[in-house]
Amino acid sequence: MRNYPLFVDLHSRHCLVVGAGRVGARKVATLASCGASTVRVVEERPMDEELRALSALPGVILSQRSFQPSDLHNVFLAFACTNNAELNAQIAQHCAEQNILCNVVDNPEACSFTVPALVTQGDLTLAISTGGHSPALSKRIRQDMETYFGNRYARFLTLMGRLRPMVLSQGESTEDNTRLFRGLVGSRLIEALEQGNGQLAREELVTHLPKTLHDKITELLDGLV
Repeated sequence: MRNYPLFVDLHSRHCLVVGAGRVGARKVATLASCGASTVRVVEERPMDEELRALSALPGVILSQRSFQPSDLHNVFLAFACTNNAELNAQIAQHCAEQNILCNVVDNPEACSFTVPALVTQGDLTLAISTGGHSPALSKRIRQDMETYFGNRYARFLTLMGRLRPMVLSQGESTEDNTRLFRGLVGSRLIEALEQGNGQLAREELVTHLPKTLHDKITELLDGLV
């Protein structure tokens, strides 16, 4: 069965990770980096350097004890990452009863969602999923994509994040704005930013932007070339 792909806004959402071993720690770090309101981490082992580092991440709340069903109160996403398959199954069952999305490490059949392999470049995120059939293949494809894309698009996305509100504030039609954005994507601007070629970047922006935004070009390119 093919899964439905989805990118989720975690701001104002509460997440739970039970088990903070190698896999669980990665889940915690990713949730924190994506702006989850809180990430409660339930881990029984004594405090160590890894747990200290996790607890210092934004939004992370560390509870050094065993899992309790009450930990699921008001939770949006849950991750069962312990090395106890029976406990992971119990967590998944509690989540199913409360309609909470749950990921169970190393057991795709018990998951209500799976986590894809990710390629990230700044605000660009590419997700790869094999439907749980071969995480090893997902990893291989991720490595291939990282090699192919390099850092090609990160700077361009930063610029577009600055530019988009400026363009929309001009009050032009959706068709005109779409034409402008597509023109920039198809121009040599991506190449210019990748190479750090400020002159070419400015030339492309002058060509594609309305004159009313030409005085913003220096601001748009600040720190990018």
